[in-house]
Amino acid sequence: MNFQKNTVKKISLVLFLILSFGITALAQDKKGPTIDYGAVEEAMPVAARNNLYCAGYIQKSPVNTSLEIVGGDDEKDQYVYAEGDELYISGGSGAGVQVGDMYSVIRPRGNFKSKFSKKGNLGIFVQELGAVEVIRVIGDVSVARVKTSCSEFLLGDLLKRSETRVSPKTMERPLLDRFASSSGKASGSIVLARGGLEILGRDQIVYVDLGREDNVQIGDYLTIYRPLGTGNIYTYVQPEHIDNKDEGFESNRYKGGGYSNRSGRKKGSNADGAVVTTEDAKSRRPKGLRKIVGELVVLNVLERTATAVVVRNASEIHTGDRVEIQ
Repeated sequence: MNFQKNTVKKISLVLFLILSFGITALAQDKKGPTIDYGAVEEAMPVAARNNLYCAGYIQKSPVNTSLEIVGGDDEKDQYVYAEGDELYISGGSGAGVQVGDMYSVIRPRGNFKSKFSKKGNLGIFVQELGAVEVIRVIGDVSVARVKTSCSEFLLGDLLKRSETRVSPKTMERPLLDRFASSSGKASGSIVLARGGLEILGRDQIVYVDLGREDNVQIGDYLTIYRPLGTGNIYTYVQPEHIDNKDEGFESNRYKGGGYSNRSGRKKGSNADGAVVTTEDAKSRRPKGLRKIVGELVVLNVLERTATAVVVRNASEIHTGDRVEIQ
């Protein structure tokens, strides 16, 4: 009998707890769902990995050629090298090389000029390939291990002491203003893109002819634009109208349709003047109208140029497009 009473008590307690939980849940449901907003959004870097350390640059000063890759531990089986490979470099303790030193691997590509720039010779375009770490110093040479590679290394590639780079950071920004007026600050052009690309989008690396001499700084935002009506991918222009002498429209009497929707538009209040054309209409608008196509952030600044990354684009971006400091 006592066993049955205890069993009934336990069942009653369970039912009570279930009922209480259901009522509480129902009350909370009537109040609406709870929203977890999470932590406040932190500033995010605009570039990382190879966009930060393998972006490349155009420098005006001569390239230091004192350190280069002169051998590979497995050169009998390979002639290109990448992450994890061990290499010999032409510098030892006498050149100040020490275990633990980090070096960027670079490949100068030659003096660079651009038809898009008024500055003439902008300097030497230098490709950045990756980085190595010195693991042993042996007399006049040292052994280095490839820590990271954005492209294959070759014997003869040069070394430059690595510098720590910190990417500019950005919080959420207002929508790109495609009709913003000029800031009046220094302007230049996109003279080259990494890899020789000519049509660009977000996260791609470009080089502009604005540098220290133009007071450009790392982290600056640049507006990308072009004169309104330029930058067409296709050069063919569809005829705007059919001349009256052309046959095949309306009837043989009108021969081209003087009143058709493909007939010429006429100037004058009586529509009896010269034919109106698109180019004619463009000639009567204010000078300086522009199309804004994107936005850059500067990653590295040298004497006459800067390296930047595309962070936003409203349409395709071309080499040769204009840029302006915001």
